[in-house]
Amino acid sequence: MNKNTVTELNSKFSDANPEKVLEYFFDLLSDRIALSSSLSLEDQILTDIIVNIKPKARIFTLDTGRLFPETYDLIDRTNDRYGIRIEIFFPNCLDVQEMVNTDGINLFYESVEKRKKCCHVRKIEPLRRAFAGLDAWICGLRKEQSVTRHNMQMIEWDEGNNLLKINPLIDWTEQHVWEYVKTRNVPYNKLHNNGFPSIGCQPCTRAVEPGEDIRAGRWWWESPIHKECGLHKINTTNEQINKCQKHLKSIL
Repeated sequence: MNKNTVTELNSKFSDANPEKVLEYFFDLLSDRIALSSSLSLEDQILTDIIVNIKPKARIFTLDTGRLFPETYDLIDRTNDRYGIRIEIFFPNCLDVQEMVNTDGINLFYESVEKRKKCCHVRKIEPLRRAFAGLDAWICGLRKEQSVTRHNMQMIEWDEGNNLLKINPLIDWTEQHVWEYVKTRNVPYNKLHNNGFPSIGCQPCTRAVEPGEDIRAGRWWWESPIHKECGLHKINTTNEQINKCQKHLKSIL
């Protein structure tokens, strides 16, 4: 059952539950795979699953410096619940200082370009540091979350970081997510009870109205097609597929 392409791996796990997918990749990659958690409902579910598969698995999060107090509280509650210590990566203080002094403290409201600059400094650069020594990362992405994620697959090639990206909950519905959280009593951000289905940085997140898209409260002043911070990209070119195949051959 040795697979060397993303297409074959997605076929292999087309009917598999998240536990089976994660067990496979933890057995294959050992300490060279980690969960990148945003403390979302999905990432909390993955944390719950992962600690039962590999209690010492690496789980990290990004502290942008502008998170909600409720998010910090959730980090502590999650650590206490599972007996773990989530790694925290911060942005480079000098990069933040230069950006703010050049473009202002709330530059992200001025243009998509400046918002992406802020996301790059506060998220993407720390994430790349967190990826040191990894062959794959685990994410809580779901197709249902936004129009930018409809074509994503369970297993992808992350071109920007030269890593496999594993999305074990990619086909889950919101109902499925909440059923798991409630059944397993998974700790979650209290803001979810106040109209916040998706939670990021405090200045860039608002509550949504009933019936609105679940990511409508993220960067609400932008078009839906722009509502990604740069952490997640869709890869479709033949060159990217070839790179993925070479990477898989080296680890499978």
